[in-house]
Amino acid sequence: MIKQEKNRLIRRQDKELLCIEPWGKNSLRVRATQSYEILPDDDFALQDSPEETLPVRIEISGKRASIQNGKISCDIYPSGKMCFLNQKGEIILEEYDRNRFKEEDEGFNSALELDPRAFDAHTGTDYYKLTVRFEAVEGEKIYGMGQYQQPFLNHKGCLLELSHRNSQASIPFALSSRGYGFLWNNPAIGRVTFGRNITEWIAESTRQMDYWITAGDSPAEIHEQYMNVTGKPPVMPEYGTGFWQCKMRYQTQEELLNVAREYKKRGLPISVIVADFFHWPHQGDWCFDPEYWPDPEGMVKELKSMGIELMVSIWPTVDKESRNYKRMEEEGLLTRSEKGSRMTQLWDACFADMTNPATRSFVWSELKKNYYDKGIRIFWLDEAEPEFTKYEYSNYRYWRGSDLEIGNLFPKEYAKMAYEGMKLEGQKNIINLIRCAWAGSQKFGALLWSGDIDSSFRALRDQLAAGLNTGLAGIPWWTTDIGGFHGGNIASEEFRECFVRWFQFGTFCPVMRLHGDREPHKEPLGTSGGGLMPSGADNEVWSYGEDVYQICKKYLRIREHLRPYLMRLMEKAHEKGTPVMRPLFYDFPQDDKAWNVDDEYMLGESLIVCPVLYEGRKSRAVYLPGKSSWRDLHTGALYEGGTSFSYDTPLDVIPVFAKKGELPEII
Repeated sequence: MIKQEKNRLIRRQDKELLCIEPWGKNSLRVRATQSYEILPDDDFALQDSPEETLPVRIEISGKRASIQNGKISCDIYPSGKMCFLNQKGEIILEEYDRNRFKEEDEGFNSALELDPRAFDAHTGTDYYKLTVRFEAVEGEKIYGMGQYQQPFLNHKGCLLELSHRNSQASIPFALSSRGYGFLWNNPAIGRVTFGRNITEWIAESTRQMDYWITAGDSPAEIHEQYMNVTGKPPVMPEYGTGFWQCKMRYQTQEELLNVAREYKKRGLPISVIVADFFHWPHQGDWCFDPEYWPDPEGMVKELKSMGIELMVSIWPTVDKESRNYKRMEEEGLLTRSEKGSRMTQLWDACFADMTNPATRSFVWSELKKNYYDKGIRIFWLDEAEPEFTKYEYSNYRYWRGSDLEIGNLFPKEYAKMAYEGMKLEGQKNIINLIRCAWAGSQKFGALLWSGDIDSSFRALRDQLAAGLNTGLAGIPWWTTDIGGFHGGNIASEEFRECFVRWFQFGTFCPVMRLHGDREPHKEPLGTSGGGLMPSGADNEVWSYGEDVYQICKKYLRIREHLRPYLMRLMEKAHEKGTPVMRPLFYDFPQDDKAWNVDDEYMLGESLIVCPVLYEGRKSRAVYLPGKSSWRDLHTGALYEGGTSFSYDTPLDVIPVFAKKGELPEII
């Protein structure tokens, strides 16, 4: 049975109830369930349907039906197979259906008996393993999907986990070269395969299929429609575009202040400095250890007098020695383990359950009392996946359900905790650094960074793809640990080369942040509280020798000149959700070559950045897209668009080109 209910198309066939409805401009939301009714809207990724939905056309003829919303339409065949088309009537995505007795225009008659939508019941429950299949198209390119530690910008041919890990943020929005965007609006643990023979989305445990699809004439149009339904970031505070200084870890208040004073003494620009983890007595105390940080208010006041914001690391972990553990256990504010002790979740601790609104309220009250009221206005929300030991997703449970069912929501709810607390205090332009994200995290001021990656050129190459795909997945605020996190001896010439190339790349990222666990390590200062944790080697720009220092100074000056331009890009990110850094094809979709360039990127509409991603490289290939002329940032020389050439890259040079007539202030 197929019928129209207001502007929705409803199909009931035996066990399955299917609902298709407009959800924003040129977009459709598709839900299916084995229950008797579509489940109520949930606060996963999609916001309420925007008002800009165009007039909807629905046609029903027997067992066939179609629904059109602007530039996208969906045809439903008698078998229930769905086919999505653009405004030209061209197929952009169709379901993979391999069953017998198809009508002529429905696709294959096949003995495989593979349904496009398969609900495999978890016996005795109303949850299912869900598999949704689509036809694969040779030559299609798939982008977005968040942050994965791999060098591939184009995900076609890849299998991706739909789950979070340290340095991996699964954000299930795919942007296709075929003119559509697809959001898997389901926070269940699963996977997606963008194969040559099939595209297959899997949720390990869910009650309902829920996805959103949009069509547009350009990547920018598709992306903007996606941001309209998932939310846009706040306005970036001006200090966010400056230089952020961090290391693993400043062990005392005086050590941190001395570093800040040295930056000012040398006349070097700095906007943010960071107090990293274990500045607290115990995990879950959410306060400074007074033995090593005796005067937080005075520290914040002195830093502000120098024009520097203090960012403080927050972990959602709670150990039994914490002053808050007993209360949180009694009130049900902690995550649970299905088997074994919850205290083995990480470092003999468990996690505060950020899916529980009562937990979010309690944790914020502690942050407010011990940090916010002392003048701190930016937090580093670490361990946001969360980093369960071995990532045994089937062994953990939240207030909102099992990890398998809703686990990917955790970082979004974590960001929401801090954002809503700060907003209640009247703060505007909210930004918090976070180690993971999901679709919609951007509207809660989430600045994603790429986690605890290693210090190598291989890792640097992975970060370029990660940053670009993160922006396309809806998180325009992105950064990486300059130099990587794990390893990197500050006396090693090999690492110094990697550090310089990373520093140059970081100069032209949305946020420029220096961090890392450098070698050789420093010993702990004590035997209790915050003194128990060792520290990495020095990680300031003068820590790597005079030659590296001079290069860093050059790029710190360039970053300062870039800041007015970056603030304009941040305004566009706030207004439209536009990625700050994006692949060449985003701005030049008509240039076929731009779709094949994966080692350059646009920083806004006026800059092309060509990072040096391999050790020992004295030159690299450059392609400049479009028909405009491009000016070399270093020499002022002009190059014509649509040309390829080799560019010399001595250690102090990263090739960067500005569109002719634009950005004279960065020379």
